[in-house]
Amino acid sequence: MEAYTFNTSESYAESLDEKAELTMFRDEFYLQNDHYYMDGNSLGLLSKRAEQTLLNSLEDWKRHGIDGWMTGKQPWFYLSEKIGAKLAPLVGAKEVEVIATGSITANIHQLIATFYHPDGKRKKILADELTFPSDIYALQSQISLKNLDPVEDLIRVKSRDGRTINEEDIIAAMTDEVALILMPSVLYRSGQMLDMERLTKEAHQRGILIGFDLAHSAGAIPHELHNWEVDFAMWCNYKYLNGGPGSVGGLFVHEKHFGTLPGLTGWFSSKKEKQFDMEHVLTPAETAGAFQIGTPHVLSAAPILGSLEIFHEAGMENIRRKSLSLTRYMMDLIDHELQGMGFAITNPSDDRFRGGHVCLEHDEAARICKALKEKHVTPDFRAPNVIRLAPIALYTSYHDIWKMVQILKTIMKEEQYKKFKNEREVVA
Repeated sequence: MEAYTFNTSESYAESLDEKAELTMFRDEFYLQNDHYYMDGNSLGLLSKRAEQTLLNSLEDWKRHGIDGWMTGKQPWFYLSEKIGAKLAPLVGAKEVEVIATGSITANIHQLIATFYHPDGKRKKILADELTFPSDIYALQSQISLKNLDPVEDLIRVKSRDGRTINEEDIIAAMTDEVALILMPSVLYRSGQMLDMERLTKEAHQRGILIGFDLAHSAGAIPHELHNWEVDFAMWCNYKYLNGGPGSVGGLFVHEKHFGTLPGLTGWFSSKKEKQFDMEHVLTPAETAGAFQIGTPHVLSAAPILGSLEIFHEAGMENIRRKSLSLTRYMMDLIDHELQGMGFAITNPSDDRFRGGHVCLEHDEAARICKALKEKHVTPDFRAPNVIRLAPIALYTSYHDIWKMVQILKTIMKEEQYKKFKNEREVVA
């Protein structure tokens, strides 16, 4: 959309919506009246198409029973490959390089087990100190399985400000002791986006394999994983990709690594035509399908099919452009409307380095989030003091953002948050 000359009025927000891209997709989603959903970076909303493809698989089960594996509207035997082919353009990969399988942490275990081969002094894994804890747990586990030290042999690049990671510091840590690197594409708290192409090039110049956790970029940011020669990647499909709670994850392996025996094998690692031979010697698939382990979770995968139809119609470049515009408007509105109320916007302001959400810090963040929920705004809290707000290109309007900021302004002016304890719920 065209650049705007900012002002804080409601009519201005409405005028932005009149000119905005992708507005036709808003009606595809189940939105609640007078409810402002700003947590699509944790769990995307249900679309009518995702609901339908789930119902299709239920109908196939109901009508065909076991024959649903090869018959029906959405045969299950090739479902993971079908979804992988539809995911591939969203991450800049060839169809054969992507498979829908596992969960994000299970896929980290699979890919680290496959590509982590400590040799002599080159035995360390490089990560960062701000990454999501599950990634660290998986890396520590894989290091321990090699009978190495999960403290000494896991390097975590330090943050200079507690919010972001300097890419120069990552590159400086790529020493001849490093065997493998796993980095987030977008930091889950601050929303900082790393330059994956640059980091991949720097790693490969030093003979190091590198992979990325795309949890906070898949479906929000265009990628070129194949052309950048990223070795491997994994992501979840329930955030920006709207696949549903706990939906099946995504996994990428560059075709240059095809033929590498997966670190964790199972019968769905098989070449499809050999899978039911029931041999005790695995014949791996010659694609990313080899990195599957067990039977696909059909009912957790089916909604992704419908959701991805919308992404192909909308286009990732258009989604990214709209996302940047929405977060820019949100930041400008917060700057103008919430001055002097103790808030700090700590995500990158530069479009080149900002992911899909706004990171708002406040000493009273936990209780402010509770007050927002009481007023029908769904934010996300991350300890110790972060409110994450994610306007989603496919279903969030500029007017939604305006209303959310006005609600937050009232909460702060009237100190409505003070009736809540400043501590997180069990699920933040």
